[in-house]
Amino acid sequence: MNTLTDHLNALVTPTPYAAAVAHPFLTSAASLSLPTNRLALYLFQDRIYAAQAYPRFIAQLITKIPLDDTTHAPFATRTLTILVGCLTNIVREVTFFDTTARTYNLPLDHGYWRERKATRDYTAEMARIGALASLEDGLVFLWAMEKIYLDAWSTVYAALPEASSSQVLEAQSQVDLTAKAITDLSYNWSSSNPDFAQFVKELGDLVDDYFTPVMAGHSLAGRSAREALAHAEAIWARVVELEAEFWPDEGEEDTLHYA
Repeated sequence: MNTLTDHLNALVTPTPYAAAVAHPFLTSAASLSLPTNRLALYLFQDRIYAAQAYPRFIAQLITKIPLDDTTHAPFATRTLTILVGCLTNIVREVTFFDTTARTYNLPLDHGYWRERKATRDYTAEMARIGALASLEDGLVFLWAMEKIYLDAWSTVYAALPEASSSQVLEAQSQVDLTAKAITDLSYNWSSSNPDFAQFVKELGDLVDDYFTPVMAGHSLAGRSAREALAHAEAIWARVVELEAEFWPDEGEEDTLHYA
């Protein structure tokens, strides 16, 4: 019997998976040719996601955990532990954004960049799922976000020039500083970082355990197996679409900053 995550990973989505994990932004990052301001624009958008939308989304999922259900208490406690860990992780991530920006001279000031429409679309969908979806669907959304992010940056880190990926590049100019920033960022969010890789695996395992009945043809949370699976597939496809749109395109760094 396939797991849900295996099923979703094999799914052909309207927005191809490659659009989310091999966008030109990422290929430019992997070749260390990404302009400094395009990287800064991206980090500004990602900081909005991390500092504002993500904590609210996790908090909404926590409120959906049936902690008073003594029959499934260990499962509920496991879910709560993982989601609380998400909040701890995101505090560390926001600090990492700010430290990286200072270290590598990347402008992240709110008075410098405008928010992209793709950022608003992403955070709006997180708010909708957090408010209206079931806990199970919310966990699929959460895993999908983290899984695609892991795959995208793992591809970047694996493709970096050897001198950069071994982190021996000497910074002598802003170009070098940007290259070092890309190296640090891509390592942090790649499968080479065991902490992040393990975190994504734990999320995937949790989702698979919730959906074990569905993959065996049984109902889940009042929905038939077919309906529950269709919901999960739609969520996965939507996150692929949102992730593909989240990467800035060439030239946006020139049109999305305040004069």
